[in-house]
Amino acid sequence: MTDTEHASAKAETDPLLAVEELKTHYPITKGWLRREVGRVRAVDGVSFTVDRGEIVGLVGESGSGKSTTAESILGLEEITDGTVSFDGKTVTELSGRQLREFRRRVQLIVQDPEEAFSPRMTIGEAVAEPLKLHGMVDTERRQRIVEDLLERIGLSASDTQRYPHEFSGGEKQRIAIARALVLNPDLIVADEPTSALDSRVEADVLSLLKDIRQEFDISVLFISHDIDVVRRFCDSVVVMYLGKVVERGPVETVLESPSHPYTKVLLDSVPSLDPSDRTLARPLTDTIPDPAEPPSGCRFHTRCPALIPPEEITIESDLWRRVAALRFTLQTGELPATLADMEQRDATRIRDAFDLPEQLPDETVEQAVSEAITTLQDDGTAAASEQLAVALPTVCERETPTERTTGNAQVHCHRYDPDKPGEPL
Repeated sequence: MTDTEHASAKAETDPLLAVEELKTHYPITKGWLRREVGRVRAVDGVSFTVDRGEIVGLVGESGSGKSTTAESILGLEEITDGTVSFDGKTVTELSGRQLREFRRRVQLIVQDPEEAFSPRMTIGEAVAEPLKLHGMVDTERRQRIVEDLLERIGLSASDTQRYPHEFSGGEKQRIAIARALVLNPDLIVADEPTSALDSRVEADVLSLLKDIRQEFDISVLFISHDIDVVRRFCDSVVVMYLGKVVERGPVETVLESPSHPYTKVLLDSVPSLDPSDRTLARPLTDTIPDPAEPPSGCRFHTRCPALIPPEEITIESDLWRRVAALRFTLQTGELPATLADMEQRDATRIRDAFDLPEQLPDETVEQAVSEAITTLQDDGTAAASEQLAVALPTVCERETPTERTTGNAQVHCHRYDPDKPGEPL
């Protein structure tokens, strides 16, 4: 095999997009001197790949860092650390002709089709604009390309003379897809492209994207908070929480047999027609931590229903979850309404609020809970939380989990670390 043939074969097998330990932090400044006092860790060490022709879903709650990851890949946000490689080249090192080529080959579909177009431009002008910006001076050729694309997405060639306000939201999102396709890209970054659409139109847009992927052999990075949409549309999935990847792998593996507790929580949030179909645990609290002050260790530990207990205690898992819920509810300050009145905050009422028995079976846990309840009765919420943190430490809080392979997926969870306590879920 010649060097040219070897390079060509390697290019076909290497991922189209490779994101390695990507970090995007925003400084927090104070005072007229704009002194930096902290950092918002919007994206904090994210790694994944997108193969040629693959659809990868990037999923997580609002604030997990999905959109910032996409914007960092596209160069719309400045990267703090890590690398983004496209077709073997580091994106931050591109300039001149190579940078223009990257911008042609990677296109964005934004979330809200209402904001995607200028009301002063016809649809034909809007779709043709990227061609003009990239040097296509032949007006008639641009017109032919635009008309062909509009027909491919289910509209008419005559629609080129109409304005955005004349189209429905679903039609505008189709037109946004046409504009992304007009430069014949290799990768489309679709940032919540169906979140502003109703379910019927959403299904139509997803079907269109699938057809386009097959016809043009385009890779798609699909960002969504809707794990059910990702299940139906994507080949593989990357699950993010608070700027970190917690689990990634093929959709049929990650979403059918999830390994990380956060993925299980996301799946449990998907509406079901079966009211009894709720076998997965809810998070310990509803409060998502501040990305400027993320929790130590595993970032999900403050909400994790599978939090690993201290090694020395013996308590069944469901009861331990209720104790952990007490600890982290005190930490966040989101006490139940029944405990709002200080005069009503007796020990029995506190235990009832967290479904804790009058006497816990483990002496260490019982002592810690009793002391915390006494402190809480004196309105020492923070002090009670600290007492439980000292008495009931967890490896999930102490140490950051490393990536482990489970089957053909990767997960960041101490329960899959052979050197740590706790059995796999």
